[in-house]
Amino acid sequence: MERKIEQKLLNWSKKADKKPLVLRGARQIGKTYAVKQFGEKHFKELIVINFESNKELSSYFNDNLDPHYIISRIELFFQQKIVPADTLIFLDEIQANDRALTALKYFYENAPEYNIIAAGSLLGLAMNRKNNSFPVGKVEILDMFPLDFEEFLWATNNQMLAKEIRQCYETDARNGSHNLAMELYKQFLVVGGMPEAVARYIETKSFINAAEAQDGIINTYIANMAKYADHDETARIMATFNSIPTQLAKQNHKFQYKVVAQGGSSTMFGGSINWLELANIVIKCVKLSQIKSPTRAFLDLPSFKLYMNDVGLLTRQAGTLVQGILGGDNLAPDFVGALAENYVATTLKSSGYDINYWTSADTAEIDFVITDKSGKIVPIEVKAGKNTKSRSLAVYKQQNKPAYSIRVSGKNFGFENDVKSVPLYAVFCV
Repeated sequence: MERKIEQKLLNWSKKADKKPLVLRGARQIGKTYAVKQFGEKHFKELIVINFESNKELSSYFNDNLDPHYIISRIELFFQQKIVPADTLIFLDEIQANDRALTALKYFYENAPEYNIIAAGSLLGLAMNRKNNSFPVGKVEILDMFPLDFEEFLWATNNQMLAKEIRQCYETDARNGSHNLAMELYKQFLVVGGMPEAVARYIETKSFINAAEAQDGIINTYIANMAKYADHDETARIMATFNSIPTQLAKQNHKFQYKVVAQGGSSTMFGGSINWLELANIVIKCVKLSQIKSPTRAFLDLPSFKLYMNDVGLLTRQAGTLVQGILGGDNLAPDFVGALAENYVATTLKSSGYDINYWTSADTAEIDFVITDKSGKIVPIEVKAGKNTKSRSLAVYKQQNKPAYSIRVSGKNFGFENDVKSVPLYAVFCV
């Protein structure tokens, strides 16, 4: 599968003063595959060290953090000379070894000539440990996500359609392949962007096979909860995780602790939410108290929404009927909207945006607010179908006077009254 992360890895490799690269992301989104493919394609040699499966190699980092000592031991193990310019050293599942994380600092300071990429599925948790061994400022951090819809189009041999969508986005011209793109978007809501689920679907054209892959991923997440948290905390994390479909099925998608458990509170479940976020299993979208720049200075922290890191996993976790999504009926309107909202959230995050939302005295709500590449604060309203009538965007525009707004819906491209109409399948263009 062609992944956008490859170009980002290539950009890093060409930097004259590059730091060791740390690739973050949830389990089974394709980090290992992407780095190996990149290393084999762009370097003469690739050295792979997995800290979960190879304890002997892992122990080398426990003995001595001097980079030249570590390199000499790796060379002995692989019986291979490491030439800095020609070799990519890949440290996989590095969160399993705190000392290896710390060693990245010394590679940057004392041996910057080596090309090192470290990756881990639970790096957020490792970075947040009390001993704080993470080399802040000494590494470059790159986040990776499941496939977005454009990558899904590439994987399903719809490259020309992806180009057509981008052209229409830039010109606001109507897309002649709108109906086809919408059908593929609905398929994506079911399959999602986890590489294994996408591969199963492409190979067999079976949504059932894709669902089996999704079940395995969800079970892996649950197993990690038990592995990396104590018993009581595991129960709270699992309860929080299992509540996400219910949270989003409500008319008000704001996260409510009482939905997790009767009498629930931030004291009881705040740590669980933090765990899920650090493990990249969920995406948090915090309310803005004011529409001012920089938006990070005006967060209403107690008010937030939680989304799954992949819309396909949300569809599966909720037990949603596939025919209900593909046929457009038999689903509660609120949950149809929740799927579309979750899809937009994951797409915006994978495009590099911080996402927030906005309300006005609980009478109007804008699903997402982002700061675009030029620094403008842009409201994004999401509609799951073609009915785009809403007073919320009008209220926002009246109060905040944005340069332009975006409405994501089932309608074709267009631009009218300073509102850019973006079909659901084209959010990757934003």
